[in-house]
Amino acid sequence: MQYDFLRHFQMRMKKVGAYAVLFKNSLAKTTWKSYGFDESYEQVNLMFSVLLYIMECSLKEEVCTMDDIANFIDQLNMQAYQKSLSYEQAKELAIFIVDVALCNEGRPMYFESYNYEESQYESIYISFVGNKVVYIDQELKRTSYYLTDEGYELMLSTLEVDSHLQLTIQEMIFKLHLEKATYDKAVDDVKNIFNLLRIQFQKIEGAMRKIRQNALLYSVDDYKEVVEQNLSIIEETKEKFLGYRENIKRRMQELEEKDITIQKLAEDERENLGHLKTIESYLNQALDEHQRILNLHFDLKSLYTKELEGLTQMGMIQRFNLRTELYEEVLKQPHTLDFMDYFLRPLFMKPLEKTYNLNKSIELQRPISKKKKEEEFFTTIEEESMETFILEQKQQRLQRYRDSLTLLLSFVFKTGSIELNEIQRQLNDSQLQQLIPTVEIFKEIMIELLQAKELDIQRLKQERSENISEQTFEFQLSTCLLDVLEAQFPLKRIETLTVTRTETKKVVTFEHVQDEEGRKKTIKCSNIKLEVK
Repeated sequence: MQYDFLRHFQMRMKKVGAYAVLFKNSLAKTTWKSYGFDESYEQVNLMFSVLLYIMECSLKEEVCTMDDIANFIDQLNMQAYQKSLSYEQAKELAIFIVDVALCNEGRPMYFESYNYEESQYESIYISFVGNKVVYIDQELKRTSYYLTDEGYELMLSTLEVDSHLQLTIQEMIFKLHLEKATYDKAVDDVKNIFNLLRIQFQKIEGAMRKIRQNALLYSVDDYKEVVEQNLSIIEETKEKFLGYRENIKRRMQELEEKDITIQKLAEDERENLGHLKTIESYLNQALDEHQRILNLHFDLKSLYTKELEGLTQMGMIQRFNLRTELYEEVLKQPHTLDFMDYFLRPLFMKPLEKTYNLNKSIELQRPISKKKKEEEFFTTIEEESMETFILEQKQQRLQRYRDSLTLLLSFVFKTGSIELNEIQRQLNDSQLQQLIPTVEIFKEIMIELLQAKELDIQRLKQERSENISEQTFEFQLSTCLLDVLEAQFPLKRIETLTVTRTETKKVVTFEHVQDEEGRKKTIKCSNIKLEVK
């Protein structure tokens, strides 16, 4: 399927269809107005109140006849709505709500939902209220109403789960699916977990934006809610997800250590391995999102504190009434005009009177031309946006990662399989500088390659097309690898990249390479073997 997010669309439409059918059966009717319920919000409130009453009776396994519902509406009207309804009219309204709005006059109710996996519409049956015959005092025969499964689902969906519990519930479902080894469902669960973390991150950003605009419009209750959600995520998420990631890695290792190639695995095992790799990828992204939430949480606290302190300081500013404090006082005592500058100086921001600074007399004097150049340089830096400057630095660093990976892949692409010590023997000075721009960059690339072991290019491309992620200038092996393959035409034919340690304990030595501080170093690393298909 082209759009993965449209899977199980009909399940979502089942919940939406319940509301659509309910409102279609009720809001379009003019019967409401004859009982004084002219506004649609009044109609919806009363209808859901009746549904709640029927649900309460169903849960208690009590009889719920039309007389009981009419009595409930009559009591509710006297307490809340205060319409001019008699008991008989209340009973007529109860019959209308139950028989017409909720039961569609006995006719079955359907909602057409499009099934994108089958490419056709699918009829969803909807029923809110059922009825059964009961005997009261073993003599009177009556019809009792109760809530169906769809009715319970509708009512329970109206009471939203507390937002800070959503992640906990989703995590419990994910854990159960892992224990049952239903990895296809676990993939959907971990995606939902990542989406909840991303929503929380965006919620914090929105809160910070509101605080910057006007801290007074952002209530303490809103701030408390966001902080509590952050703390709940920060305390619980990281340790659990690290444990899940180790569990996933162990299960992947069990499949990979069967001493057979992927092509010889059974179909279900190969599918499970693909699901496990997807889960591991999303867990890594969820942990990254957790770190971003942690950082932004402290930024939110410091920003809110700073803005409130600023507002407090503004409240301490002393204000004067110019007419009473200035004009009238001057008219009483005209000689005070000689001292008017003391009063008006703060208004016109008159500069302070200069005094001789002794520190300047003993300060080291520099040539005027040199001082002028330094001033011009700092002025230029100040005029540039600091964000742009930092962004350029990150882009340059990321390009060095790409250049190093490009050179490494070009050596492997020539022969299909090559070891690091062979690459080291073939390098000239300029290629060495490209392969190891800094010790830190080369080390990070090697560690990521060894951890990945095998990279399926088609799967990486599919994941990139399915997921919408923000542009980042931090090094990520999968993203950087796809950028290099798309930019270099010959390398586009690479389908898989495999990295393994060689059995021999050879050590590859690179001399006279720089670290990030410009110091010359000699580094030694294990020999690895790289293969492409």
